[in-house]
This record gives sequence, structure tokens and C-alpha cells, in this order.
Amino acid sequence: MNRYICIHGHFYQPPRENPWLEEIEIEESAFPFHDWNERVTNECYAPNAASRILGPERQIIDIVNNYSKISFNFGPTLLSWLEIHNQEVYQAILEADKTSIKAFSGHGSAIAQIYSHLIMPLANSRDKQTEVLWGVKDFVYRFGRMPEGMWLSETAVDTETLELLALHGIRFTILAPHQALRIRRIGDDTWTDIKNNLDITHPYQCFLPSGRSIAIFFYEAAIAGEVAFGNLLDNGDQFVNRLIDAFPNTTTDPHLISIATDGETYGHHHRFADMALAYTLHKIESKKLAHITVYGEYLDKYPPRYEVVIAENTSWSCSHGVKRWEDDCGCRALYACLISDTSVCYPASFTSAVSPYNIKPWNQRWRRPLRDAISWLVNELAILYEREMEGLFHDPWQVRDIYGDLVIHRTQEGIAAFFSAYAKRTPTAQEVTRCLKLLEMQKNALFMQTSCGWFFDDIAGIETVQVMMYACRAMQLARDVTGTDFEPEFIRILERASSNMPNLGNGGDIYKKYVKTAVFDITRVAFQYAITSLIEGKPGESPLRLYDIFCKSYERAETGNLKLAMGHALFRSKSTLKESIMMFIALHMGDHNCIGGVGTYTTEDEFETIKERIWTAFTKSDLPGMILSIDRHFDLHSYSLWHLFPDGKRNVMYTLLNDALQDVEYAYKQIYRRYFPFITAMKELNIPTPKALEFPIQYTLNRELIAALDEQIIDNDNIERILNDMNRGNFDTDTKLLAVHATQAISRLLNTIARDPLNIVSIANTNRLFHLLSPLSLTMDLWSCQNTYYRIGESMCHTMREKLRDGDEHAQEWVREYSLLGDYLKVRCQ
Repeated sequence: MNRYICIHGHFYQPPRENPWLEEIEIEESAFPFHDWNERVTNECYAPNAASRILGPERQIIDIVNNYSKISFNFGPTLLSWLEIHNQEVYQAILEADKTSIKAFSGHGSAIAQIYSHLIMPLANSRDKQTEVLWGVKDFVYRFGRMPEGMWLSETAVDTETLELLALHGIRFTILAPHQALRIRRIGDDTWTDIKNNLDITHPYQCFLPSGRSIAIFFYEAAIAGEVAFGNLLDNGDQFVNRLIDAFPNTTTDPHLISIATDGETYGHHHRFADMALAYTLHKIESKKLAHITVYGEYLDKYPPRYEVVIAENTSWSCSHGVKRWEDDCGCRALYACLISDTSVCYPASFTSAVSPYNIKPWNQRWRRPLRDAISWLVNELAILYEREMEGLFHDPWQVRDIYGDLVIHRTQEGIAAFFSAYAKRTPTAQEVTRCLKLLEMQKNALFMQTSCGWFFDDIAGIETVQVMMYACRAMQLARDVTGTDFEPEFIRILERASSNMPNLGNGGDIYKKYVKTAVFDITRVAFQYAITSLIEGKPGESPLRLYDIFCKSYERAETGNLKLAMGHALFRSKSTLKESIMMFIALHMGDHNCIGGVGTYTTEDEFETIKERIWTAFTKSDLPGMILSIDRHFDLHSYSLWHLFPDGKRNVMYTLLNDALQDVEYAYKQIYRRYFPFITAMKELNIPTPKALEFPIQYTLNRELIAALDEQIIDNDNIERILNDMNRGNFDTDTKLLAVHATQAISRLLNTIARDPLNIVSIANTNRLFHLLSPLSLTMDLWSCQNTYYRIGESMCHTMREKLRDGDEHAQEWVREYSLLGDYLKVRCQ
């Protein structure tokens, strides 16, 4: 067979971490998830790791890892997030590459990506070099092998970029057809100019000025467009036919049809499209319609016969080259954002103000001032970095390239080894911190060039604010190290950029409103720790992943509604190793009223003096005296709840509510116990019931049902009793909340079955729970449960059916119960 198909997915999310915390703060527009990374993982990355193939009766007949069958790249910053927040999906991605190596003649399905997704033609040579090297390092760290290919952000390309890819061992990259300028057969003299008629069914070799070369695959743009923006994924057979029909019928030569789209197309942009992809791959393979391949395998089998010259400074998403990331070229995303309900593009403060009626006046003239501000800052930081680092390192820029190892996997041992290997001499602790700050400054200088900052339609978009935050962090580090303040000039340049929303002002206004308020320093970190320790009743672990905290002293006391905590601790940044010993105090005055103070710990005598004054006022319940003492002794660093970072505010507020909720629930239970028979009798007699009594009973029954579902050992008799009480009184169920807890309960039961799959009682208990809950019509997310059921079935079903044929009664009962469980989960027993 001479037909080959390769489907490439570019899986990427803009980095969303607060640069001072290296954690993503809550994003309301991603509800019901914490943030958009979490939401897109649920909608796309996880489903593609275990995608369903359905049989004629709409039951799951197979679960496959799509990543092992397609070519893919994952953004390094996204993979680092998955490594921490979703190990199951992260490991499935890595395992898919290992599996694909066996399937594709030793070539893995994963390729690398430019590290921070900046637009390479708009970056300087040093930044291009670092981006390629960090991308390679990240790939090797995760996949354990050198990458054959590398994805360019937005496929934005120039010759210098290709030179760097080839220099660092990259064999191929992927571009859009319009990025080819001219071609010729290798060895021929005559070039053919390309005018929208490029033959994309084979690779091309691009010979570079240095004498090196790199292969380029051009994807089938028409099919890719239908996949990304059309309805091709609505039907798997339709997708199959479209791919197969793209092959020419008149030749016996090998041909490759490849498409490349955002990976989020398969599940996030198009719901259940991961299943369309899985079905398409399954049908093409099972019906032998074509070979499924990856670029590396095809390149080895069929090396290029033609060479190509690229169109310089072009990309796949801007018809004007790379102007989308520096000018008002007309390329924009607002209308698509509105019709697809992708409010991730904009802050909630102005999303509601955007309507189809005010699209036309919008412009992107803000892109040029933003590009000017970022480019100016990149250059200024480079001068500062080179000057400050040359005293300790022979080649500061080589050191930045090597620093990628620590960005990818930071440990204290790694930091020590880094300085031991590359510094001219053994540095002092202060010099280590100083150099790490400069390197972190450069990391943020790369991140502030992330393409997403220019892609969308307004300078106040969250992606644009994010790149400004990286710039702010870089400037803060420069100020810490040298005292040089770049911020006034940076803001002055931004002021030339006007928002399309007049009430938001210009870029300088947006910077001050959305960026400066997000800045965290060590004093706010210490206050977060103080408040958390006070509310939780003890000094705990660091509330932030980026800091190690070592508590040196801690005292806590209560009198009436007043709670006080005071102590001192050592705070150490994991990224710069800067250590600060801070004293802290936190005072809770009831309800949401919390204040506190943070200061530098100098001497034990000073600390004890301050503590004695505040403690004396506290023992006398002298609230004004305590507040005055906090203001006097902590001066500029006195804080309230409003100074906590967003997740910290939520955690503290919910913790503070716990006591109140317990009181309310106790009162509701008393009403339930006393008036349940009475209210139920009224309902049976069709007499209207007072809401003041009906709601507490309804609430209590729902809470009891949730508590029963949360029990480690499920008591189905108790659940049946509660449900009977709810039915008897016709009380409403909180279906959304119950669905979450029911899913968790069934997941625990499936895990119990997985540990002892022959235990029929466990399977029967799970079936009974499903039976009891069925009348509630809960919308449960059973994805993980289906995966567990399928894995059990793979190892057990065949064996038990063999025993069944031999007349084994235990096997008969097992197959019956397990098949029934499969019916509930909509998975066929294998």
C-alpha cells in the first residue's frame, strides 16, 4: 500500500502562572474548574489519553490512547503543569511515545516545541538559541530521547530559526503550504515558484546557508481547516472519507496526507472529537485504507526528492507573515471568540461589555506599542544581565542556555552542581542568589515574548496581561539586583497603546490596574503564612509551592472572639535561594475581619519586646491597643484579608465559615428530627408546607445522602433509607452536588474491585448503588470509572468466559454481575 496518513496535534496552553508564585490563580471563566488548564485537561488532554470507540449499541468496545497513534507536541510549560497537577494524564502522554516507538519503526510520536512559544522571527538570535535548546532539554527530560522534529510557535519561521534547529540535531519541522516559496527536484537547476499549488504529499529538504539542511513537511491546509473550523469531526466516517479521498488515484508512488491543527481541536474546541479521531484511526487501520504513520518514520522510508526555499517571516495564522504579533494587520480573534463562547480570552470585568454590535470599531493598534515596550525591555535587560554576570561566568549567554535544566527540574542539588560546573570560582551565598535572580530575570524576559500576548484583540486580554506580568517580574528582579528601575519607561511606552474598551484606558493604566496589583513580595508571602496558620490553628507547610518555610517560633491564643498568632520564620525562595527571616502577627477579630503585620526579624530582644506589648493588649482584650501596636511596629507592612492571593482568600473565607455552617447544619438537623413526619404528612395530604421548615429538612436529607456516599465503606441500606425519605416527602435533590459525590463513591468502589476482581460481592454492591441512584438521573463524569472497568475486563473477562463454558457457577455469576456493571457504565465486557 502506498498511502500514508499522519495526523499532528499541537497541544498547548499559554502559561498562566503568577510569576511571583509560579502557580495559577483561580480563573472564574473556567468554572466549574479552578483554571483553564484544568478545564482543557478534562475536555481534551485526558480524553485523548483514553479515548472511546463505540460499538453498534453505543457501548464502549475499546479504549485507546490517541497520542500513540498521532504525531504530537506538547508545550513544555503545559507539560510541567501536568507533571504536577495530573500525573495520570502526564504519564499516559509519556507512555504513548514509548508505545509509538514500537509501532513506527523506532520513531516516536512526540516531537519537541519552542520552549515559551515566542514568535521566532521576531526574537533576537540569542533568544532563538535559548528557546531551541530549552525545548530540546525539556523533551529529553520528559521523553528520555532526542527529538527528531520540533514545532515552531504558530509555525512562524525564518532561515535563522531553521539553522538553529538543524544545528541542534532537529531533522524536520512542519509548516503550512503557503510558507513554501519555491521548489525544485534535488540536483536540478531550475526553481518553480509556488502559487497555492504545492504538492504536500511528500517531504522537502531545505538546504541552509551554513551547509546544513532540514526536512520540512507541509500539511494539507484544506482538510486541517475543515477539522479545526468546520464540522468534519461531527462524523468519524466523514473524516475517514475526506482523508482517503485526498490521495491521488493515478500513481503508484508513496504519498503522505498529513494535517496539523491545535490539539485542543480534539475535545475542547469540538466536544467528543477525541472519539472521532480514535474512530478514524481505528477504521483506517482495521480496513487497511492507509498506513498510519508519524513524520520521522515516513522521512526514513521516503527521504525528500525535492528541495524547498521557505517564504521568510511567515506563519500559519497570519496572512501578513508575522504582523499579527507586532502590528494592526487585520488578523483578529474576537468574533470567533464570541461565537465559540471562549471567554478565556478576556477578563470578566469587560467580557460582558463585548457584543456583536461593537466588534467593527475594534482595532489592534495596541500591538505595536506593546511590541516596542517588550523589545526595548529585552534589550535593556540583556545589557544589564551581561554586565552583571560576566564577573562570575565566562559566557553569560551559554550559562542561560544551560540554566534551562534548572527551569525544567529545579533542586538545591542541581543548583549547587550548576555553580560548581560553570562558575569561575566558588561563589558566596549572596552571589548565588544574585546570579539566580539574574537568570530568573532572563527566564521572564523570554516568557514576556510569548505569542499569546499579541494574538487576541485587546491589550487588556488575560494573555496580554500575562506577558506584562512576566515583564513586571523581570523588572523587579533587575531592580533588586542593581537598583535600576526600568518600569517608568516601560509604562511610558505602554501608554501609547489604547484599549478598545475606553473605560480601561491605555496600556499603562492596564499595567497599573491588573499587573501591579498581582505582585507578591516576601512580606505578603509571610502574611499569607501567618493568616493560614492562625485560621488552621497551627503553623503548617508552605502555602506556596515556590517557597520553603521553616518556623522558628510560634504562639497562638484565643479570648472570646479574638484569635492571635505570632512568631517568626525563615522564608526561602526555591528559585533564587534568597532567605529572609520574618516576624509575623495575625489577628482574627471575628467573621471576616483579619489584620496582621510582617517585618524583618532583627534581634530576639526586639522581637520579644514587640510580642510582649501586643500580647499584653491581647490579654486585656484591648482591641484598639492591638491594632495600634500592629500599625506602629509593622509600619508599611500591615495587611488585611484583601492582601492574600485569590486562592488564599477563598481558603481562608471557607475555613472561617466552617463553624457557622456546622451551627446551621446542627439547627437544621433538629428541625428535621422534630418536623419531618409532620411535613411529610402535610405533603401526603396535599397541604402546602411552610418553606421555613421544608428547606431545612430538604437540606439535611441531601447532606445525609452526601455523607453516606462519602463513607469509605458504602452502606447501600442507609442510602436506600435516605432516598425513600426524600421520595416520601417529594423533596428535591441537589443533583449537581450529588453527581460529584456519587462519581467519587463509584470510583472508590471500582478501585476496590480492581484490587480484588473476583469479589462478586463488591461488584454486586456497586450495581446496587447504581440501581438506587438511577431514578435521580445524575449527570456523572464516569470517565475514570470506565477506564478502570475496561482495564479489569481486559485481564478478567476472557478468563471468566472460558470458565463459564466449562460450567463454573462462580464464573457465571461473575460474568452476569460484571456485565450488568458494564451496562451501567456503558462499557462492553471484553
